[in-house]
Amino acid sequence: MTDYGLKTYDAHEVSQLNELKIDNNGMNIIAGWVIANDIIMMEQMPIFGGYCGGIEETAICDVAAMLASFALFDCDIHLDGPIHIRWGTTTTRESLQIAAHAGAALDRNTDLLLANQYYTLAGPCTEMCLLEVAAQAITDTASGREMISGSASSKGVVKDKTTGMEARMMGEVASAAAGMEISDINKILDCLVSSYEDSYSRPPAGKRFQDCYDVDKVIPTDEYLTVYRKALKTLSKCGLDV
Repeated sequence: MTDYGLKTYDAHEVSQLNELKIDNNGMNIIAGWVIANDIIMMEQMPIFGGYCGGIEETAICDVAAMLASFALFDCDIHLDGPIHIRWGTTTTRESLQIAAHAGAALDRNTDLLLANQYYTLAGPCTEMCLLEVAAQAITDTASGREMISGSASSKGVVKDKTTGMEARMMGEVASAAAGMEISDINKILDCLVSSYEDSYSRPPAGKRFQDCYDVDKVIPTDEYLTVYRKALKTLSKCGLDV
């Protein structure tokens, strides 16, 4: 083995296809990784409003995709991410409901390792982006997921639109929400999602990494720190103190 590339203890990611499918290339990849004793992380993002249908049906499909990852494809970690067919994000009210119920179902009945992916509508250096991230981090923590993965801001489709501040929000909010009562979590989530869901049709574009970070020191600008503190105040008003 060289000093470069993935090691056996690094997560090797492969995707199921929507919904509950996989192709021969994926199977060949998995077979090679199993033989090499690599850590396998299987991804699947069931689509709310697509082939599955509504919230309940998509949650069932999500659970089935998770079980298939371990039972059929011998993965070590399942990387989830229910996504909204209209908005292309994981942070809508419906997406969060699906992720919460599916995660809680497996957490109560298995010891499998579950992760979740983050795709926000808004771009970096905006309060909406940070609140979207916070809502999903709270959801994942309360539903028993072991890992969080992100964040892919601006739906993960715009160049240079991801920064470390979104990941910081994920981590700090997850720690703050740990151990809270589900009834309190639901109130916080309703407050947070209500604060940004009216902006879906025109989400703030935000700024590129190089425009909201000092690229030499790799630290956020004063502007982004101000936006971050504003988001923390909104979280506090909704009932979560970070």
